[in-house]
Amino acid sequence: MKRVQIAPSILSADFSKLGEEIKDVDFHGADWIHVDVMDGHFVPNITIGSLVVRAIRPLTKVPLDVHLMIADPEKYVPEFIAAGADMISFHVEATPHVQRILHMIKSANVRAAVALTPATPLSTVEHILPDVDMILLMTVNPGFGGQVFIPQMVEKTAALRELLIRKHADHIDIEVDGGIAPETVGAIVHAGANLLVAGSSIFGKRDRKAAMEALRVACPVEI
Repeated sequence: MKRVQIAPSILSADFSKLGEEIKDVDFHGADWIHVDVMDGHFVPNITIGSLVVRAIRPLTKVPLDVHLMIADPEKYVPEFIAAGADMISFHVEATPHVQRILHMIKSANVRAAVALTPATPLSTVEHILPDVDMILLMTVNPGFGGQVFIPQMVEKTAALRELLIRKHADHIDIEVDGGIAPETVGAIVHAGANLLVAGSSIFGKRDRKAAMEALRVACPVEI
């Protein structure tokens, strides 16, 4: 079992004091800072761009996990690399040039990941495993924070972990994003996820230390 890590999603942070919010979760033990980038086209919402990533990069030494929920990600990946992203994930549904983008990211010494919406089959990543560092499984339909966890994603997570073991690619991280809370982490970690994106269950609480501790306590393994 890989060590499970927590990535608070700034989508649920108070943007009027974003720097303070990031420093708060950094101080209380965040392993990653998750940055959701939405374009109003691939998903029905607009959030932030590379300028915000560049602005927050100096505020924390915690690595930035940038999740591109955008169409034509190959056009914008260089901007996020230059802005200081430590890991970039993009959706396989958003581009026909998956391996080209993975190589673009990895050639810049940035960790490369692909993301799948709930209905996208695992077969879409089976032949690109040598090129990825992580696979992000959406456990809600992407586009908004605060959604309810889709329980069928536990089975999908388990199937992905089995696929990685079968392909001798178990070094690849499995990240889950959407509806992650103390009530859902036990099953999803037991299924094989090792990187948890949590938005409202952390930033929606006044005590962020207690919120992250609640996630850790709920896991079936020590993290």
